[in-house]
Amino acid sequence: MSSARAVLEKSTMMLLITSKTLLRHPECATAKQNRDRVFTQMRKALDVIHYVATDGGHVSGDVSPSTTVNGDSGISLSQHQPTAFKAIKEFEDQVEITRVTLVGPHTEAKLLGSLEALIETMQDFTDSAYTSHEHRERILMVCEKLRHELAVLLRVGANLDQRVSSVMSQDLEMAILKTRETSRTLKKQAIDTAMDQASDVFKLNEDHELLAALKSAGTNGLKERVDELSVKFEEHADQLMEVCKLLKHISGTESLIIWSEHIKSLFMSQTAEVIQASKTLASYPVSKIANENFEVFANAWVTHINDLSVLVKDVNDVCQGKTDRQVYLSLPRPGKHGATTRGMKPVHLSTEEQAKIAKLGLEMKLLTSEMDAEAEKWEEPENEVVQRAKNMSSMAFSIYLFTRGEGPLKTTQDLFTQAEYFVEEGAKLFKTVKEFASQVPSGVHKTELTTFLDRLPVYCQQLNFTIKLQTVGKAATFNKVDKVIQETKCLMNAVSKVVNACFICETKYNINYRGHVVSKWCPAVPSSTSSALVEAGALVVDAGERESVRSSNGGRPEPFRRSSSLTNKPTSHSSSHDQL
Repeated sequence: MSSARAVLEKSTMMLLITSKTLLRHPECATAKQNRDRVFTQMRKALDVIHYVATDGGHVSGDVSPSTTVNGDSGISLSQHQPTAFKAIKEFEDQVEITRVTLVGPHTEAKLLGSLEALIETMQDFTDSAYTSHEHRERILMVCEKLRHELAVLLRVGANLDQRVSSVMSQDLEMAILKTRETSRTLKKQAIDTAMDQASDVFKLNEDHELLAALKSAGTNGLKERVDELSVKFEEHADQLMEVCKLLKHISGTESLIIWSEHIKSLFMSQTAEVIQASKTLASYPVSKIANENFEVFANAWVTHINDLSVLVKDVNDVCQGKTDRQVYLSLPRPGKHGATTRGMKPVHLSTEEQAKIAKLGLEMKLLTSEMDAEAEKWEEPENEVVQRAKNMSSMAFSIYLFTRGEGPLKTTQDLFTQAEYFVEEGAKLFKTVKEFASQVPSGVHKTELTTFLDRLPVYCQQLNFTIKLQTVGKAATFNKVDKVIQETKCLMNAVSKVVNACFICETKYNINYRGHVVSKWCPAVPSSTSSALVEAGALVVDAGERESVRSSNGGRPEPFRRSSSLTNKPTSHSSSHDQL
């Protein structure tokens, strides 16, 4: 259902722009093909929603519980395609059972069958054109070793009788342990292979170059050049789909399996759409609507790349045992003045409220990932623009963690205080970029930067106004929380565009701008002499000292939190009722 909704949300703008393009150029075959493809994928997304909502009822077209919706929809319903991790788990379970059942004819058949199923899933790793020779040889070697260990287990089990001495039982136990160890080795090799492929894709970073080249060729009307670049783009898309396929194999949760298949299907469908949009642009190089049409599909492709980077991180976290907890379903009730978590009881939200908060949190997480990706492009990591953007990304990430019931923000008052700091940092970023923009020569790029930059004060003012609203009761406070997160998300989105525009100007005009030294936002670490100021993990830091505290660890910096109980003076927008 979530995948189908994502397809509908992303396809709405595409349907609008492709329809406009076709109306402007009705004789263009590629414009018509693009419009039809977008319409088809939206229709099939609706079919999937209907199928899920009716619990497997009638669905038009080719959507059924036993089939996978093709790449036009970007959604998979198939539940019968085995993954490597599932096959390994099934094999290990069968091996464990031999401790109880011993190795009879029925057990032997099951063991051999599960081994063959496991090795069949590993063929996706060995058959991939993007798997290195070294990884391929290791996988084949471990598979052969697993066959050997299973053969030893079957031989020992066949000779074992329950009435025989314990020596034979020890041999069986040793065979089981060796088989399990080899299967774990194979699992680790599968993870290494998939992650190396993903790393290679992001290391090459071909997407921006190919999209820029396609746009350049299209705007210059170079049809033959577009055809040449289309072949390279298809090859690159094939590599991305291979990465998604291997990530699906090593996904440790059902949601990650679905998301891997979803992103793969999106790449499959939008490869043709990006190419067709570039061909339309090449046919009408001076057409404004054709140019906008290409931009929409290019931006969608970049979004999918960002989604893939998030997926890689989430899959890797699960493989390393950092399994995420369930999405946070209730907001905490504050203690005294909203500053302590002792004795707090959560206030349960309705299903609609839970879904709303979860969706906002995920959108915030995606924005922080996009922001981090923009910041990584800069060759000068100490640049003031980059540092302030990273600070805001860290604050936004803490708000995402709040929606999951994790991180440093424990109460709604913490959230509102965090939003205050977010507004302050946004105002500082505005001044910094204003100074940067003064060094940019007049032209299209400066105009674009200024347009994005002028939106920042508006969003900051809106968020600041919402923070200062007084609320009483659960419903009003939930609405305030919702608005604060929504407006923080809008401001974060605007910041991402500003940073991207700054990077383009800095690269094009070779502007050497560092600005002032900016300290990372992080929790203040109290010393033994300042323990009287510490309560519930929060340290009071006045406005002049906020930027003097540096992070004591190498991870993502946690933002400041002000404890209102330490001052016994709630801020102008807080009250004893301003919590859930």
